[in-house]
Order: sequence, then C-alpha cells, then structure tokens
Amino acid sequence: MERKWVHFLYAMASLALLFLLIKTGGWVWEAFAKPKPLVLYGASILVAGAISWLAWSNEELFNLASECVAELSKVAWPTRRETGMATIVVIVTVIVASVFLGIFDALWAALTAVLYG
Repeated sequence: MERKWVHFLYAMASLALLFLLIKTGGWVWEAFAKPKPLVLYGASILVAGAISWLAWSNEELFNLASECVAELSKVAWPTRRETGMATIVVIVTVIVASVFLGIFDALWAALTAVLYG
C-alpha cells in the first residue's frame, strides 16, 4: 500500500519538475530569442525524465520516501469540525491583534504629532 503512494509521489514530483523546467527554460530563452517549443519541450522532458529516473532508482532515496509515507500514515488528521474551530480561533486572534495594533498605531501617531508637530 505504501509503495503505491511513493510511486505516486515520484510521478507528481516528476510532473512538477517538468513544468518548472518548461517555464524556466522558456523564460531564460525568451531573454535571448523566441523559444522553439519542440526543442524546449524535448529538452525539458529529457532532463526531467533523467532526473526522475535517477531519483526513482536511488534505493536510499526511495527508502526515505517510503519512511515519510509510513510516518504520514500514522498522523492523526483533524476532523472537519476541529479544522473549522481552529480556523475560527485563528480569525478571532487576528482580529484582536489587529485592533490592538491599530490602537497602538493611533496612539503612537498622536504622540509623534504632539512631539514633532
């Protein structure tokens, strides 16, 4: 079961790497000339494929990814209700902090206006 998620992780990382190589390659190439899509996509696929294959075939890296997936399966994820309550706590905390900082800023502005105005 865990190996399935590790392979999925590698596939998603490979696609993300391919996307980044295409975007970065196009951005760099545009600084000098109009990019040729066939060359850009071909080179990006080759580089992303080679890096992905090297990472996938590295036994130590694969074992590390497997251990990460195993540890994540042990995590007690919060329920929808707990997530909603935690969100409310964060929003209230931000509002209280904003009010406090707003009052402090107004007092500081008034004080500096009296001293330097």
